[in-house]
Amino acid sequence: MTAILAAHDLRMTYGDGAVAAHALAGVDLDVYAESLAVMGPSGSGKTTLLHCLAGIVAPTSGSVSWRGQDLTQLSDAKRTVLRRTDFGFVFQSGQLLPELPAVENAALPLMLAGVDRRTATERAARWLAHLGLAGLEQRRPGELSGGQGQRVAIARALVTEPGVVFADEPTGALDATTGQEVMGLLVSATSAAGAALVVVTHDPGVAAWCGRAVTMGDGRLVDDRRTPVAAPDGALR
Repeated sequence: MTAILAAHDLRMTYGDGAVAAHALAGVDLDVYAESLAVMGPSGSGKTTLLHCLAGIVAPTSGSVSWRGQDLTQLSDAKRTVLRRTDFGFVFQSGQLLPELPAVENAALPLMLAGVDRRTATERAARWLAHLGLAGLEQRRPGELSGGQGQRVAIARALVTEPGVVFADEPTGALDATTGQEVMGLLVSATSAAGAALVVVTHDPGVAAWCGRAVTMGDGRLVDDRRTPVAAPDGALR
C-alpha cells in the first residue's frame, strides 16, 4: 500500500538554547487511504503534527510529501491553494460563518475557488442531504444544534472532494451521544468520498471510530496500532 501523505523526520522547535521547546522531535508518519486517530495528552505535539501535515505551518525541519509535492518547499500562497482544493478541515467549534445559511457555509470553499454560486450550493446541498440535513439548508448556525452545525462543517470539508480531511477534536464541544453520532457520520462520509481522515483527539471513544491510532508523547510517536472500529451503535467490531 502506498502512502498518500508522508512525514519524514518532522521537527518543530520554539525558542533557542536552553529554553527551546521541542513540539515535534523527529516524527515519521505515513498516512494511507484510511481513518487515522492521533492521540496523546495535552502538549504531546498532536495538534502541531496535524498543522504540519496540513500545511498550516512549516516545520523547523523535515518534510511532508503530498502527491509528489513537498509542502515544506511550497510558498504560503501555494499551500493556501492546496488547503482549499486538496484538504478538508473540521474544527472543534465548527467555525461556521454566523451570517450565512447552512448551504452557503458548506459551499464556501467552492465559491472561494471560483465555482459559480448555483453549482456550489447545489453540490453543498447534496452533501447536507447525505448528512441528514435536508430541509435545513437555509438555517443559519444560530438556528442549528451543535451536532447539526458539525454536520454542516463536515459537508464543507467534503464539498471540494479532498484527498484528506483533517479533524481537530471534532466532538470536543458536543455531548457524548451527539459526539458519537458526528464521528460515525464523519468516518462514513469521508470513506464514501474516497478521502483519508486524520483525527486529533484525546478521547479513546473518538479514536475507536478510526481503523488506526497513533499515540504521541513528548513530540514523538510512541505507539502505532490498528484498532477495532466502532459500529454505528457505539459497540466495537
